[in-house]
Amino acid sequence: MADKKQSKKDSELFAKYPNLYDGISKSDLEACMAYAEDYKAFLDRSKTEREFTENSIEAAASLGFVDIESKKKLKAGDKVYASIKDKGLIMAVIGKKDVSEGFNILGAHIDSPRLDLKPNPIYEDNEAVYFKTHYYGGIKKYQWTTIPLAIHGVIYTRDGVKHKITVGEDESDPIFYITDLLPHLDKDNKRASDIVTGEELNLVIGGMPLDSKKKDANVKEPFKANILKFLNDKYGIVEKDFVTGELEVVPAVKARDVGFDRAFIAGYGHDDKVCAYPALMALLAQEKPAKTCITMLTDKEEIGSYANSGAQSVLYENFLMEIVAKSGDGSLDMLKYRKVIAASRMLSTDVSTAYDPKYANVYEKRNTAFMSHGIKLEKYTGARGKSGSSEATGDFVSEITRVFDKNSIPWQTGELGKVDVGGGGTISAYMAKYGMSVIDAGIPVWSMHAPYEVISKIDLYYTYLAYKAFIENI
Repeated sequence: MADKKQSKKDSELFAKYPNLYDGISKSDLEACMAYAEDYKAFLDRSKTEREFTENSIEAAASLGFVDIESKKKLKAGDKVYASIKDKGLIMAVIGKKDVSEGFNILGAHIDSPRLDLKPNPIYEDNEAVYFKTHYYGGIKKYQWTTIPLAIHGVIYTRDGVKHKITVGEDESDPIFYITDLLPHLDKDNKRASDIVTGEELNLVIGGMPLDSKKKDANVKEPFKANILKFLNDKYGIVEKDFVTGELEVVPAVKARDVGFDRAFIAGYGHDDKVCAYPALMALLAQEKPAKTCITMLTDKEEIGSYANSGAQSVLYENFLMEIVAKSGDGSLDMLKYRKVIAASRMLSTDVSTAYDPKYANVYEKRNTAFMSHGIKLEKYTGARGKSGSSEATGDFVSEITRVFDKNSIPWQTGELGKVDVGGGGTISAYMAKYGMSVIDAGIPVWSMHAPYEVISKIDLYYTYLAYKAFIENI
């Protein structure tokens, strides 16, 4: 008997992060698969940050969320939100405890690597018409050639009217395309980063000239003129209007199951919508939590969280200030506000890399995440000597893991590649500077930043449960 007890204690000395599909119950597997279907449907209609924001507000409004501007005073159970320039969103469910005890915050970003149109994009060359693009975020440029592409976004005409544009998603729509050189003529040995340059990411958008019967005698570019005429007829656009546009080029593909057993999902924009979606759903599931719960869905993370919709924007902080003020007498005491933020807890819900045995040389296997082993807690980010790192304190890591263990939430840990190879950042550093406790906690991904990324369904499901456990129990 003594030996058996000792053996059990010895086994508990070792860290184990098992594959979650191994031994999963039938009911949990069914719940996992059903949750994945909901996510895929939301992802397919939310490829851009504007679409994700719009669809999130629609879902929230159906559950009683209102614009915080409509509230003069806040009480427990109130559900409020603020749109951040239509490209970011911050939402809250007011808790029963006083705000002085801090907020429980889930923070994700909803922008993804893509191509943007240049301000003056349209040109004709040898009887074809193209859009010039400028890539957004860290991409391997060659991956964006020879795949079906769609255009999403908005553009404003001279009269100030906003036109929403989505072309390439419906089966009856045309798609857009970036050509590549055939292998018969591509004999130069190039580094992957030089195979396609940024200036070569030119989108084919047309190839018919303006009808000769309709030609203006002064038209020197009949193929470009034909496209401009089409855009003017359909949207009222003239060429100068493109400078007002926020038009994004994204893969014209739907999220699909991967593998005979459907264990994985391939889709565009898992980074970081695969964390933003469960962060949104976890908040929408709240009615009257103990502490005020908040979900931040930010823009511009892929390029440093700048601009008035990125995580560094004061507009997100304005919302938090408004909660503090409207939870009291309506006035704002800045010292009180700063103390509320310092008492807050946050999961920076962002993806991380998953171990890929094909590229084992860039991973340190003892300190990396694996697909289907659960949510990854990344104690620190940064690169090479923790440069630019946001590092969670040991006591906060302990607090999070105890909540996860108590609620039967499987988790794993690791870094983003080998010390002198990998590295990256999230929005965590911008929140930690206010004094709140922050840790990165997200889903492992294969082929991150590619036009088509892969995640595990079971990681997605348990990450949703992890986010719920965090905002309900911290």
